[in-house]
Amino acid sequence: MAELGGPLTLTGEADGLLAFAGVPLVGPAGELLGVLAATDTGPRPWSEEDLRDLGDLGAACSAQMRLRLRSDDVQRAGEAAGEAATLAEAEADRMETLLSRAQLLLRAAEDLGDTSGLEEVWARVSGLAGGELKPSHVGLVLMGEDGLLRQVAGAEAGQAPWTGPEEGYGADSGWPGARAVREGRTVVVTDRRKLAREYAPEAVAGFDALGLHTLACVPLSGSEGVLALGWDIPHVVDAAERAVLIVLADYTARAVERAAYLDDRVSIALRLQQAMLTDLVRVPGLETAAMYRPAARQEMVGGDWYDLYPLLGPPGAWAVTVGDITGHDLGAATLMGQLRSMLRQADIDHPDRPPHQAVEALVRACQTLGLPAGGTLIHAHLTPRPGGHWQFAWTNAGHPPPLLTHPGEPGEPAEELRAHDILIHPSLSPGPRTTHTRLLAPGSTLLLYTDGLVEHRGQDLDAATGEAARRLAAASTDTPLDDVLQHLASTVAPAHPEDDTVLLAIRIAPHTPSAC
Repeated sequence: MAELGGPLTLTGEADGLLAFAGVPLVGPAGELLGVLAATDTGPRPWSEEDLRDLGDLGAACSAQMRLRLRSDDVQRAGEAAGEAATLAEAEADRMETLLSRAQLLLRAAEDLGDTSGLEEVWARVSGLAGGELKPSHVGLVLMGEDGLLRQVAGAEAGQAPWTGPEEGYGADSGWPGARAVREGRTVVVTDRRKLAREYAPEAVAGFDALGLHTLACVPLSGSEGVLALGWDIPHVVDAAERAVLIVLADYTARAVERAAYLDDRVSIALRLQQAMLTDLVRVPGLETAAMYRPAARQEMVGGDWYDLYPLLGPPGAWAVTVGDITGHDLGAATLMGQLRSMLRQADIDHPDRPPHQAVEALVRACQTLGLPAGGTLIHAHLTPRPGGHWQFAWTNAGHPPPLLTHPGEPGEPAEELRAHDILIHPSLSPGPRTTHTRLLAPGSTLLLYTDGLVEHRGQDLDAATGEAARRLAAASTDTPLDDVLQHLASTVAPAHPEDDTVLLAIRIAPHTPSAC
């Protein structure tokens, strides 16, 4: 029948053979799909009408089967297309992940290349890791000189995982970070039961207190420390992510080494600078106070200083200096020390000479010796006068104006003594410079300061100076000068100063007439 392509009939016989009539079922390409057949239990002749009806039914069945086959093909094609799209999407996600991680490492190489302090290193790493790897905590743990591992930064703000007690812990202790340092490999904690079996109870308590599900501790190559990342949700650290963490830790280790070196240099400069700041001695008839406030960024060691020392001229006379040498590095601090000593020498070797001549001698000496000294200063002599008064003689080399309050003038801002000469610079001549004088009455207060007090980014300098003058005048004469300086530093100076600040206040003691 398949060969005939038409109906096949059998009339049957009396001995039990069935009567049969069948038509082929044809597929989309003419292929034989099957047979539609009708049978009867006895002999039967098949009429043309029977065969026509059977042929119509066969054609209808063939059409339905071809439609079903096409539908199945379409469905299979759709499923195949969906699988292909899923695979393509997964591949796109994988490529996007690889690209973003490559970008992360590129940013790490750039951002960690110019860090200048350990806390800045932690801040940069925290920002980098937080954007791509999305940990809830980032910690930087380093070994100190005492051999204990401690967290560098972030614990105060809740940004770093508890990778050890505040007092530190040894590399042989039961903390994940200690194990990473000890074994020199990445340690990943994802199973709390395993954590409880293998690590100290304190580590488990810290893990639970922060609600961590996963913690990865990566040793820093070349230095004894750990980069720790914690997640507060289940997180899989796969092989690709481990590789990223290892490279990130390598960049961090290099930044740590550089920052530790710079921190050591800054520490030396700070000690040098602070050693050269005068411990104020008690001066009869005067109340004095001084403050040195470093810039917000620790590496900005500067050349600000103050000085107070006795003179060999008139009895009871004192020299007062506040200065600011240009620069924010170890060179500025050491140059400041040289100038401070040279100015003292100029005063001591030339008694009875006015302050401006000492400054001129200082500038000539710097130019003769080739010292690249530039900056501003106020140098003054204070000499006692009858009736509890003091004579204030000063020269100003481009420095912010001294502020002077007058007794008996409540509500009036302090006077700004604005007379000044040119600043100090290697290319400028030593003089001529001038000395100005003012008689200070008992109860008056004199404030000398550096520009860190009044320099605000985007704010008028005169406005800040006027604010300092108002607050100085508002202070009661009974308020200790130390408290006055603290108040000025907290209200007038910027919250995060970009420059060092020196304040030196002198109050003339109230006059007490001698008993007759």
